[in-house]
Amino acid sequence: MGIKMHSPRLLSFTFFFLFFTMILGNAANASVFEPRDFANPAQEGRYKTLIEELRCLVCQNQSLADSNAELAADLRREVYDMVASGADEEAVKEFMVSRYSEYVLYRPPVTITTLLLWAGPFLFALAGLVILIVRVRRRAFAPTSAPLSDHEEKRLAEMLMDAPGKDTRG
Repeated sequence: MGIKMHSPRLLSFTFFFLFFTMILGNAANASVFEPRDFANPAQEGRYKTLIEELRCLVCQNQSLADSNAELAADLRREVYDMVASGADEEAVKEFMVSRYSEYVLYRPPVTITTLLLWAGPFLFALAGLVILIVRVRRRAFAPTSAPLSDHEEKRLAEMLMDAPGKDTRG
């Protein structure tokens, strides 16, 4: 028989499912709002730029602006204090990098290390391709064995006939 489309049980289940989905979905997507007072719009712009460019250290790929973590709130407060005291973007970034390493930057500077991290997989794939091509070419040009002479064929046949365990009953 199954459940009727307009049964009270189905309607109440649907209502509660949608209600909790909306509540939990809104809580998960709630953005961080912390009112801050700035001396001028330039400071506010610097602050917003910085919290977008700095990574939350405990979150999975979120900026300080997007994160609800306590550490992110502390870092936002630290950025605010530095910007409010007149520090420029570079000074704030240098402070954060000296304290938390370059991981705190969404766009780390291009160095040998970052180049290796980005280009390394492609270089290994290219090296593997080169090795594969070299091996295939060597195999293609490898000398083939010459056919056996009549004397060698006769000797091989004799050796096979005299092999131990050979059943000579034809």
